[in-house]
Amino acid sequence: MNRRKFLKLNLLSLAGVGVAYANPHMGHDMMDHDMMGHMDHNMMDHNMMDHDMMGHEGHDMDKIPINREIDTSFIQFAQKDLKLLDQKYFPKGEALRALPVLKNESKEKNVFRATIEVKESQIEVIKGKKTKFYTYNGLIPAPKIEVYEGDKVEILVKNTLKEPTTIHWHGLLVPPNQDGNPHDAILAGQERIYHFTIPQDSAGTYWYHPHPHFISSKQVFMGLAGCFVVKAKKDALSHLKEKDLMITDLRLDENAQIPHNTLIDWLNGREGEFVLINGQYQPKIKLASNERIRIYNTSAARYLNLRIQGAKFILVGTDGGLIEKPIFKDEIFLTPASRVEVLIDAAKDGEFKLESGYYDRDKMMVKEEPNTLFLADISFKKEKLQLPKTLRTFKPLEEPKDFKEVIMSEDHMQMNGLMNKNEEELKIALASMFLINGKSFDLNGVDLHSKVGVVEDWIVINKSHMDHPFHIHGTQFELISSKLNGEVKKAEFRALRDTINVRPNEELRLRMKQDFIGHRMYHCHILEHEDLGMMGNLEVDE
Repeated sequence: MNRRKFLKLNLLSLAGVGVAYANPHMGHDMMDHDMMGHMDHNMMDHNMMDHDMMGHEGHDMDKIPINREIDTSFIQFAQKDLKLLDQKYFPKGEALRALPVLKNESKEKNVFRATIEVKESQIEVIKGKKTKFYTYNGLIPAPKIEVYEGDKVEILVKNTLKEPTTIHWHGLLVPPNQDGNPHDAILAGQERIYHFTIPQDSAGTYWYHPHPHFISSKQVFMGLAGCFVVKAKKDALSHLKEKDLMITDLRLDENAQIPHNTLIDWLNGREGEFVLINGQYQPKIKLASNERIRIYNTSAARYLNLRIQGAKFILVGTDGGLIEKPIFKDEIFLTPASRVEVLIDAAKDGEFKLESGYYDRDKMMVKEEPNTLFLADISFKKEKLQLPKTLRTFKPLEEPKDFKEVIMSEDHMQMNGLMNKNEEELKIALASMFLINGKSFDLNGVDLHSKVGVVEDWIVINKSHMDHPFHIHGTQFELISSKLNGEVKKAEFRALRDTINVRPNEELRLRMKQDFIGHRMYHCHILEHEDLGMMGNLEVDE
C-alpha cells in the first residue's frame, strides 16, 4: 500500500472516533461525533519562567527554566453542533478603508516610539452582535507601523490578555532578543519594551504577529496581526502613492463568536470562511495604474493565487523589498505570511474582480471543489506611468561557506491505531506528527549552529504529502534553485524573501546569512503546524 493511501485510510478511521464540523468543503461521509469539549488553559506555567520581561540583551539557554514536557492542553476541538455564520449576515460591498496607523509618540528625529496594548475587545462586525477578538490597541485590523531605514524603534507592549504572548517582527532584521521568540514570552499582566534599529537597505513589506509557544495560531486567528512597512528615503518607486491590501480570514459561528480549532484545522491549518481585505468582506477597491500596492497574506494557513481577469499584475517587490526589474504576471501566488508589491496594468479604465484561484495543497480528510474565491470588486483608472527599467541593483551573490539541511516531514505512523487512543494519547500523537529533521520542536533544544556573517546555503526539503511554507527568523534569503521530480530550475529572478513555499518532494536551495549573535527560529508558517512541532532552533555564534 502506498504511503498516501495508508494516510488517507488512517485518517478516515480517525474520523470514526469523532470529528464533526459544518465545513462546506468537507465530505459528509467523513463527519461523525463530537471529539471533545473546549478547554482554555493558560499554556505556560508562569512559575517555570523567571527571566526579565523588559528586554534583555542576551540569552543563556541553559538558564531558561522552561518545562520540557509536551503540553497538549492547547489542542482544542469544535463541538458537534457547531454552526457557522451565514454569509448573508456579514456586511459586504463597502468602500475599502485604509488601515489605521500606529501613532509615533516621539518628537525626536529618526526615532519611532509607540505603545501597543494586547487585549480582549468586543467589536461589532455583525449588526447587533459583538465578537470577542484579541486586538492590538483595540483595533481590527491592527494598526499599521510605518518607519524608515535608519530609524530607532521603541515599542512598549502591554499584555492584558489572560495568557502569554510575544510580538514577532516578521522578516525584520532585528536582534534575536528583540524578535518575540517563544522563549521570551510576555506573561499575562506584564509588559516589555522592544527596541531595535532599522538597518539601511532593508526597505520592504513586513508584518507583526504573536509567537508564544503552542498558541501562535490561536492568537492570530483571534485577531493579532498587523502590517509593518519599512521605507527608504528615496527609491525607484517612492514618488508613487501607496495602498495596503492586508488579506486575512475569519471564522464566526452563528453567534458571531470565533470558535476553537477543529481536528481538520490542526491537520491542515485553519482557513476561516470569511476572507477579508483590511478587515472588510468583499469590499469595493479603487485602484490606479500609478499606485504602489502592498499585498500581505497574514492568514494562518490560506494560500492565495491572486488574479484580475482582464488585467495584469506588475510585480515590483517581494517580502524584502524591490526586485531588479518589473515583471508582468497574470497571477500572484502567496503562501501564508508572504507579501508582494505590485502595480496593476490594464488597457483602459474599467470594473474588474479580484479573485483567488484554487490551489490544491493536498489536505488531509477534506474533499474540496476547485472553486475560485471572489475577494473584491475593483474600479480601475489608467494613469500615465513611466516605470524605470531597473528598480534595484543587487550585489553579486557570495559563494556559500557552509551548508544546512532542513527536512520537513510528517510522522503518519502517529495516526496508526487512533481509534484505540484516549483523549490525551490522541493529543500527544498530533503534537508529535509534524517534524523538522525527524524531531518535534523542543523549546530548550538547539538543532543547528551558524556563524554570524557567514554565507550559507540551506537545502530545504519537503518529504511530506502536502505543501509547507518555510520561514526563518532574523534574515532574508535568496532562492537559488528548486529541484522537483529530478528537474532543477534556477530562480526566475533575484529577490529577497523570508517565507517560501516548499511543495511535496521538492528541494529548495536558499542562500542567506545571519548578522546577529543569538537564538533564532525556523519553521513551517502554517501556524497550526508550527504549534504542533514543525519548528527548529538555530544558535548563531561568533
